[in-house]
Amino acid sequence: MTDVMGNMDIAFPNLHIYLSNVPKSISIFGFEIAFYGIIIAIGVFLGFLLASKEGKRMGQPDDLWWDFSIYAIIFSVLGARIYYVVFSWDVYKDNLLEIFHIRNGGLAIYGAVIGGFLTLFVFSKIKKQSFFQMADAGVFGLLVGQIIGRWGNFMNREVFGGYSDGLFAMRLPIEAVRAADISPDIASNIVQGTNYIQVHPTFLYEGALNLILLLIMWAYRKHKKFEGEMILWYLGGYGIIRFFVEGIRTDRLKIGHTNIAVSQLLGGALFVLSVIFAVVIHLGLRGRIKLPSFLEPVGRKVEENTKEAAENEK
Repeated sequence: MTDVMGNMDIAFPNLHIYLSNVPKSISIFGFEIAFYGIIIAIGVFLGFLLASKEGKRMGQPDDLWWDFSIYAIIFSVLGARIYYVVFSWDVYKDNLLEIFHIRNGGLAIYGAVIGGFLTLFVFSKIKKQSFFQMADAGVFGLLVGQIIGRWGNFMNREVFGGYSDGLFAMRLPIEAVRAADISPDIASNIVQGTNYIQVHPTFLYEGALNLILLLIMWAYRKHKKFEGEMILWYLGGYGIIRFFVEGIRTDRLKIGHTNIAVSQLLGGALFVLSVIFAVVIHLGLRGRIKLPSFLEPVGRKVEENTKEAAENEK
C-alpha cells in the first residue's frame, strides 16, 4: 500500500483492497448529485417495497404503504434533522439559518425512526389500520433502508470509529474527512510522511449487524406470537447494535456538555425496555399475569388483529 493516498481514494490495507478515485457525487446536466442522496433514495424505495410485500402477506391493502411513503419521507427527514440540531445546538445557535442547510449534512437515524413511527401512528388511525400490524411490516423496510443507507456514509467518508489496525481497518485521506471527526486517538496514530488516517469502518459494522438482524427477524416473522412483536425485535436488536457501534464512533452526538452519547444511551434503554415488554407480554398471553391496560392492544394475538383488520376493510 502506498504511503501517500490520492484525495479521493479509500483503502482497506489488511484486506489488500485499494479503491482509487471514489467520487462523492455525479454530475448530471451540470447539476452535482451526491451519491449519498442517490443511495439513500434507493434504500428508501427498496425499504417501502419490502414493507409493502410483507404488509400484503399480512392482509394489508396493496397501495397502503405507497400512500404512507409520501408522509413518511417528509416527516422522517424532518425528525432526523430536528434530532441532529437539538443535540448539536452549539453549532447552530449563533446561525439559525444553517439549520435549513441539510446539504451540509446533519441527519440522525434515530430522529428519522421517531418521526416515522409518529407519522405511522397518525396514518394508521386515519386509515383504520392496526398500528402494530403496520409497524411489524414496516420495520423490515426500515432495516433495509438503514443497511443500504450506510453505504452513503461510506461515499461521504463519514461515520467511522477510532484508530484500528484490525482486519477491516479503513484508510481515508485526511483532506477527505471532517477535521472534527479526527479524534486525538486517530491523530496520534498518523504515521509521519503519510496523508491518511486509519480507522474502524463503523458504517460497515452497523450495516453488517443490521443485515444479520434482518435475516433473523425475517426467519422468525411467521412465528410471531402477538402484533407488535417485530417492533420489539427491531427496537431491541438495533438498540443493542447501536449501543456498541456508537461507542466506537468519533462523531457521536452528546447530551449537552457531558460526554454521554445520546444514541448510545437511547440504544441501551430501548434494548432493556424491549426485553422487559417482550417478557411481560409473553407471560400475559400465557395467562400467568394480567397485562397492564396500555399493553393490551400490543399483546393481542396475531389472529385477533388480522380478523379486526378484515372487518375494518368491510
